[in-house]
Amino acid sequence: MKLVHITDTHLVTPGQSLYQRDPYERLAQCIDDVVANHADAAFCVLTGDLAHKGELAAYQGLAKQLARLAMPVYPLLGNHDFRAPFYQALPNAPRDAEGFAQAVLMREEGHFIFLDTLDEGVNGGKYCEKRETWLRARLAEAKGLPVYLFMHHPPFSIRIPCVDRIALSEPERFAAIVKGHDIRHLFYGHVHRPVCGSWRGIPVSTMRGLNHQVPFDLHTVTPVPKSHEPPAYAVAFIDPDQVTVHFHDYLDRTTLRRVDDHYEYVK
Repeated sequence: MKLVHITDTHLVTPGQSLYQRDPYERLAQCIDDVVANHADAAFCVLTGDLAHKGELAAYQGLAKQLARLAMPVYPLLGNHDFRAPFYQALPNAPRDAEGFAQAVLMREEGHFIFLDTLDEGVNGGKYCEKRETWLRARLAEAKGLPVYLFMHHPPFSIRIPCVDRIALSEPERFAAIVKGHDIRHLFYGHVHRPVCGSWRGIPVSTMRGLNHQVPFDLHTVTPVPKSHEPPAYAVAFIDPDQVTVHFHDYLDRTTLRRVDDHYEYVK
């Protein structure tokens, strides 16, 4: 099974720029690449910070681009997002009974659970009691089947101070919820960097966002620095005994291919 993971699109009103880049164009180019090369994916998930300032026009632009995908799409929320305009533009987006952007996809490969860590107006994430109750019920439904989690804020440190100070609050509470379940992988966003590893024995991964990145700065605490490293999205393959995650720099144009007796760049 193949899935597409996109994160941190940071859309503004289409036609406007953000940090000297055009986030809407970056998203359109990303969707172009997914349509051309991964239309067979089972689903696509966007792990938050869909908009930069939460404006309606940004979410409307997102809806227009996501409509180009034939596969199911699960857009989640990050600290830059706001629920009201998000649902106004994407009324069919994931939503649980309490109004949080949460859902579960049950497949033979396992249960894919999409989480809402947004605490509106706060950069750090939150997973409140209502959301905790929802997740406990979804984990109980899995009944020993593999579980795959998707969320914006990581519940752990990545050793980059400017990001660690705005991670998920009360990570020990979240750890207690998932303890004892067969969590095969945790896909997250928020950090704008390719960061893989494991947390409490759970493999984790994320990659760069689409518009701007956070540099590999192990000293700055505030404000969050920005960089123009290339954008990327991920393609993950889910097998019964392994998860394989590829990070794809979709705007890279430096591929070399053999032409007669030499190599040339493919544009």
